Amino acid sequence: MTFMTATDVTVSTPEPRNRTITPVILSGGTGTRLWPVSRASHPKQFWALASSRTMIGETLQRATGTAFAPPIVVCNNAHRFLVAEQLRENGCEDGRIILEPAVRNTAAAIAAAALLAAQDDPETLLWIMAADAVFRYPERLPAVLEKAMTVAREGYIVTFGMKPDVPETGYGYIRLGAPLHSGDADDNVYRVARFIEKPDRLRATEMLNEGGYLWNSGMFLAPASVILAELKRHEPDVLENVRHALLHSESDLTFRRLETASFMRCPNVSIDYAVMERTDRAVVIPADLGWSDVGNWNALWELGDKDAAGNVVVGDVVLEQSHNCYVRSEGMLTAVAGLTDIVLVVTSDAVLAIHRDYAQDVSALVSQLKMARRTEAEIHNRCYRPWGFYEGLIQGERFQVKRIVVYPGQKLSLQKHFHRAEHWVVVSGTAIVTRNEEKLMLQENESVYLPLGCMHRLENPGRIPLTLIEVQSGPYLGEDDIVRFEDTYGRQ
Repeated sequence: MTFMTATDVTVSTPEPRNRTITPVILSGGTGTRLWPVSRASHPKQFWALASSRTMIGETLQRATGTAFAPPIVVCNNAHRFLVAEQLRENGCEDGRIILEPAVRNTAAAIAAAALLAAQDDPETLLWIMAADAVFRYPERLPAVLEKAMTVAREGYIVTFGMKPDVPETGYGYIRLGAPLHSGDADDNVYRVARFIEKPDRLRATEMLNEGGYLWNSGMFLAPASVILAELKRHEPDVLENVRHALLHSESDLTFRRLETASFMRCPNVSIDYAVMERTDRAVVIPADLGWSDVGNWNALWELGDKDAAGNVVVGDVVLEQSHNCYVRSEGMLTAVAGLTDIVLVVTSDAVLAIHRDYAQDVSALVSQLKMARRTEAEIHNRCYRPWGFYEGLIQGERFQVKRIVVYPGQKLSLQKHFHRAEHWVVVSGTAIVTRNEEKLMLQENESVYLPLGCMHRLENPGRIPLTLIEVQSGPYLGEDDIVRFEDTYGRQ
């Protein structure tokens, strides 16, 4: 465990060592708008919803190459191992992960990333973006980014405005101002006249017809020093509290844990309000990248490959006389007949059926589930851990059955339970099982019994995932019935 010193957060290094772009990826999200696939425990950026890669994986791939420094990802504590695994899978093992102890909106998250990046080079260009956006035309991005780099090096904060093609009510808008460079409209860089909150349908239609308005993508490019200077000028409480939180942060494995008390004092404001709506350095570059923040299921229908009847199908699905539907199954066979313009999403523990016109209302359904204290509102039947995942199969009185998958080379904590015994049956792979003083190696179709109160641990020494079936029995089967004695991942 290490602590930073006061000199660690200075942003006044006279001779920058490296003028590359530092990607800053904001990986937050409440997991409500794409429920039941996206949930608080596993929000949409960690799912492969629009391609074969996860959304954060696509974001990381866009920010790799010789022009880019290792990325900085800002996320909450609950998602730290999911983010670390995504960095590993996408060849970004040297990326840095900042853990927020509480939700404080984008201004605080960006301040933390800017302060951390400025330790290496105050003039590095921060490419700030959400983890869950989709580009249908990613091949157009390099040219837009190249132009933005030139402008950002002049001391501006560049935002990327996406050309609207429909009167979208789920996005904020940017009103174009005058051309930045001496009335040269051909330069395609403009001052920001103003930011507009998400409009109603009538106002969105008016802006689309009038022209001169762009969707606010929430993506920015600017020198770290400029971001910090503008935060100091317009929202000093954010900057100073984050500076203090970083000064007293702790290093935990590959994570930087911001100090809680200081971070909690930060005003809960967005970067748009804290800086972009108040600075005289804001400029916008119009871009046609086929951008979407995938804010609801209808957006995935719009992005998806459609059949002759306009349907988008994912998973084990059969359709008959149905049109313009989005149907997704995460497992079981799903059959649909005679429906039009609907969204149907099936997971192992929940089903969503909604008209596409009401896709924005999914969050209201999730709110109802939370009020009813339904665990399905926030937690998946499959729960991810740094060593792999487990999912419930059957639950009854005094027993439950789970499938456990342990990634190669990983191990669970050395632990014991006070209220349950367990039986483990290896389905595939090889397991090393610690049981009190014993150490057993199990192959496929072999099993072990772990009596109540025994010290035990599960490891995968092999090169393929270890899969086993766990049968728990006892009077209490909650996940909080655990005492950890040793843990590779620093959990209590």
